[in-house]
Amino acid sequence: MSNSPLPARLEQAQPYALGLFRAVVGLLFLCHGAASLFGVLGGAAGGGTVPAGTWPGWYAAVIQLVAGALVLLGVGTRSAALVASGSMAYAYFKVHQPESLFPLQNGGEASAMFCWAFLLLVFTGPGALALDRLIAPRRAGRPAEQREERATAAA
Repeated sequence: MSNSPLPARLEQAQPYALGLFRAVVGLLFLCHGAASLFGVLGGAAGGGTVPAGTWPGWYAAVIQLVAGALVLLGVGTRSAALVASGSMAYAYFKVHQPESLFPLQNGGEASAMFCWAFLLLVFTGPGALALDRLIAPRRAGRPAEQREERATAAA
């Protein structure tokens, strides 16, 4: 039997589970954008691509591609997730909800799930294995290192 109870082990794994969640959600969102913009993975709804500059489809696809990539990599996760969540809320209320109240009836399950998943990431942050976590300690350490160098030089 283990010395550590299961809840303690789950707590230790939480940042990694959150990081995996972030990466999967970002990849799936990126794939939607790539399908709409480049016609890959089956293309946009009905095949093909979304015509450049058309409102709101082309702009939504650009947000999906860029925000999905940023969330996948864990770069600016909270900001990218906020934009992505807002775009999915817009998609749900403008495109799906007028058809029917419930997502199962109006085809808006993906929009609703993406909206809430990204909103969760706004509040939780990127979790483990995000590029921001690799870059931020270096940035944060530079001013302190510079102060130490200045103090040493002044002494």
